[in-house]
Amino acid sequence: MKRKICCVITARPSYARVKSALIAIKNNKNLELQIVLTSSALLDKYGSIVKVLKEDGLNPTKIIYNVLEGESLLTSVKTTALGMMELASAFESLRPDAVITIADRYETMASAITAAYMNIPLIHIQGGEVTGSIDEKVRHSVTKLSDVHLVSNQDAYDRVCSLGEPIDKIFITGCPSIDLALEIKSLAEPTSSELFEMGVGVKIKPEAPYIVVMQHPVTYEYEKAESNILHTLKAIEKFNMQTIWFWPNIDAGSDQVSKALRKHREFNNNSSIRFMKNLPPEKFLTLINNSQCLIGNSSVGIRESSILGLPVVNIGSRQNSRLRASNVLDVNYDESKIFDAISLQANHGKYPSSDIYGNGDSGKKIADIIESVKLTTQKVIQY
Repeated sequence: MKRKICCVITARPSYARVKSALIAIKNNKNLELQIVLTSSALLDKYGSIVKVLKEDGLNPTKIIYNVLEGESLLTSVKTTALGMMELASAFESLRPDAVITIADRYETMASAITAAYMNIPLIHIQGGEVTGSIDEKVRHSVTKLSDVHLVSNQDAYDRVCSLGEPIDKIFITGCPSIDLALEIKSLAEPTSSELFEMGVGVKIKPEAPYIVVMQHPVTYEYEKAESNILHTLKAIEKFNMQTIWFWPNIDAGSDQVSKALRKHREFNNNSSIRFMKNLPPEKFLTLINNSQCLIGNSSVGIRESSILGLPVVNIGSRQNSRLRASNVLDVNYDESKIFDAISLQANHGKYPSSDIYGNGDSGKKIADIIESVKLTTQKVIQY
């Protein structure tokens, strides 16, 4: 009998983090893939991935709407609580043999707690890493609720071991998003001109150099979200290279960031920026791979950019302590320092490729492990 494996996807970045694994699970004759789409992954405001998923031949098994508007600390908690209630019904209906949860977003807690309390073995992808936000608390909490750990590298493996998890349930698989990054890197295709037509703002000239910005609010600095983004906006406009700026995710403070971006677009007719919401993973990776550099605080700058050798300007504390390659230049929220860093990185050219987050075979490794590992919620914690 096939093992029924249910993956809960809560946000647009999470899909890229698991796509190659989902395809490998779907193609495994001994596994049956179930996909639950929920939270911001369903909202056009943050880049719905429903169409992208279907185009990839991965139809969602269940769709759960649970996001409360407001993008505040309060709505984050209530969104998570609603997610738990709805996921309990979904798991009761689907009867999976295991649930996959991904990384560290706050909505991930809903799938982790629900699976744990329903005695469904929980498989955690990308545990054991550290960052400078609420994500770290969520990630380590999910690790303690999980039964199988599929980590990106030795550093993460050692940390999950130090948390007392059974070593026979911890596996170094690399990050599935590196599979996609290596694929587009090997193809070395130019960015499709149609991508530059998406979004709103200044018209991008495909033949001219461009930079990309992805900057999200930080929960611990919730009240500073607007002022933090203004430092980057001013530096970008001063640098004056055509820019593609991706809308922030749903974390608390994103309303402040969105407000600042809308205001800037409305009152700056000579802006060099075009704003976008979302792109399918491969198209997005092609877009950043062909850019001069990536600016902001997204984990894309730490993970996928490492294998691409893409110059990155990482701003603020969101990625504090996360393992990084030589392509990342860290700066604080300061207009002049951000400008200087962009000037350096945008003119640097590609860095050496680094495999600290995987070497391109993560999806297959993950499917093989899920097929063979003993799935149980009983474990001996090793303190």
